[in-house]
Amino acid sequence: MPSLFDPVQIGDLQLANRVVMAPLTRNRSPGRVPGELAVEYYRQRAGAGLIVSEGTQIGPLGQGYLDTPGIHNAEQVRAWRRVTDAVHAEGGKIAVQLWHVGRISHASLLPPGQAPVSSTARVADSRTFTTEGFVPVSAPRALRREELPALVREYVHAAECAMEAGFDAVEVHGANGYLLDQFLRDSVNDRQDDYGGSIANRARLLLEVMAAIAQSIGAGRTGLRLSPVTPVNDAGQDSDAQALFNHVAEQLAPLKLAFLHIIEGQTGGPRDVAPFDYQAMRERFGGPWIANNGYTREMAIEAVAQGRADAVAFGRAFISNPDLVRRLRLNAELAKADSKTFYGGGAQGYTDYPALT
Repeated sequence: MPSLFDPVQIGDLQLANRVVMAPLTRNRSPGRVPGELAVEYYRQRAGAGLIVSEGTQIGPLGQGYLDTPGIHNAEQVRAWRRVTDAVHAEGGKIAVQLWHVGRISHASLLPPGQAPVSSTARVADSRTFTTEGFVPVSAPRALRREELPALVREYVHAAECAMEAGFDAVEVHGANGYLLDQFLRDSVNDRQDDYGGSIANRARLLLEVMAAIAQSIGAGRTGLRLSPVTPVNDAGQDSDAQALFNHVAEQLAPLKLAFLHIIEGQTGGPRDVAPFDYQAMRERFGGPWIANNGYTREMAIEAVAQGRADAVAFGRAFISNPDLVRRLRLNAELAKADSKTFYGGGAQGYTDYPALT
């Protein structure tokens, strides 16, 4: 039986173990550029089989929170190269999470005069983090049909920038009520064109993005994160989530992607928020499967040993345990994270958590 601590092949990547660091927004990139603290933060956590970076916007309209980084211009590429070099020097692997928040944004974070964009013009009942603190999101405008090919190209450009920056792979953020999820769910998507209505139509944009990135940088370096039933960011349950995400998995299967990274239940909350058969979805995908949300050491070991996941992603545990893989291997006590330092700030609560001595 495979162990959580055994090597594994995920797409084109040979990982030293099956513990994945999940993406964690930390709001410490002023000017949308990761700095020296980010270099140290990710270097400290290079013991993960794979690091998935914090959500990183694909373009100026993709930003939804203050001081989150981008991966779409030369300055950002140079800054991220310092991060990837540091991770690689420690023997680690790192993917960037490509992020477009859609309607979960505020006009103050976007280019002057621009509103957030989405599948819909309906405003989300959600809040975001700006210079004024947490505030309600701004009203979005629905993307026009003729704008969607350019949006796909924006994702591809960001993926190509990621390769230039030295990332080993990309993970497209299709989860948590952000842009691609806003197209997927009929609780949000109210379009009347061929990107709305039926399951096939609502999945169209996501599938176009994934196919285009895979063709550009290689399917073996292209992954995707999904959250079939999470209610976060005003993402109401789809009328038939199982059928929707089974369809997505079936359509992705021929691409031979590096992985699917699945949030089980409510992101950062209850795992049983709504019924869903993840293994049925997994069978339709047929490729490497990363499970996520609320996994303990015991749950993760069991999931890998029983073949229910190829790897398991941990989020908050990596914030306060830079050496999480070692602690899990030794069954050592985990340090508690200080939630007051999760978002924004400096080294405190970011790079000052000690490793085991």
